[in-house]
Amino acid sequence: MNRIVSTLIAGFVALMLLSSTVFVVDQRKYAIVFALGEVKQVINQPGLHFKLPPPFQNVLYLDKRIMTIDSPDADRFITAEKMNILVDAFVKWRINDPRLYFVSFSGDESRARDRMSQIIKASLNDEITKRTVREVISGQRGKVMEAIRAKVIAEAKQIGVEIIDVRLKRVDYVEQINNSVYDRMKAERVRVANELRSTGGAESEKVRADADKQRTVILAEAYREAEKIKGEGDAKASQIYADAFGRNPEFYKFYRSLEAYRASFKSKADVMLVDPNSDFFRYFKNSGAAGGGAPGKK
Repeated sequence: MNRIVSTLIAGFVALMLLSSTVFVVDQRKYAIVFALGEVKQVINQPGLHFKLPPPFQNVLYLDKRIMTIDSPDADRFITAEKMNILVDAFVKWRINDPRLYFVSFSGDESRARDRMSQIIKASLNDEITKRTVREVISGQRGKVMEAIRAKVIAEAKQIGVEIIDVRLKRVDYVEQINNSVYDRMKAERVRVANELRSTGGAESEKVRADADKQRTVILAEAYREAEKIKGEGDAKASQIYADAFGRNPEFYKFYRSLEAYRASFKSKADVMLVDPNSDFFRYFKNSGAAGGGAPGKK
């Protein structure tokens, strides 16, 4: 019985020793084999591998996938014209030198992320302080990202990290500057609107003045033409009257007197003080008399 127990114990110990010498490397991981803190081997091929049992050798696994540093809050930077802006950036990175990465951070990913964040902020600060707000936001945004990427790649290479991409997600003014920018934009729009109204008013007055001028010219020409026609008509009428009355002057005088009577006695309320023996009442007197007889009689 004791022999069987001893055999089982020996087998169990042997199995434990054998299992401690075998390890599996996942395709998404690096495996660093080190002994007493010294790196002995870096394995980047997936599969089954062997090592000495602890404490002679140990294995540390590092992630070889692409990782992201994306801070939840935007950082504040000062531009060349001493204006504060908020910049929100993210970085895609991965470990490309496991040995150097382990020496730099002892395999601690949180320390690596902190170091990468410091590198990114320093690169952002170097580039933004050399440019104006307009250049950072729109004018030279592509150049800013390229310059930042180049600096971050150079710094990250020294700690065993490869930078895949660097992007500026958001570049914005701080709240105080936002308000002043909105006020300035509003004032600019109001100025443009007033300028357009002024221009429109001037054009309106110009069109109205031109229309009034044309109206005056048209009325003047029409009045002149009307007066011309009227004058021609009056002249023609006078000529007809002259021709007609020239044949019988006495009838003409009689007709003109009737016209004068009609105009004088138009209203019953009119009062006239005239000598009844005057020539005005000539045709009221004996119309059949020889001296003042009716027209047409000689």
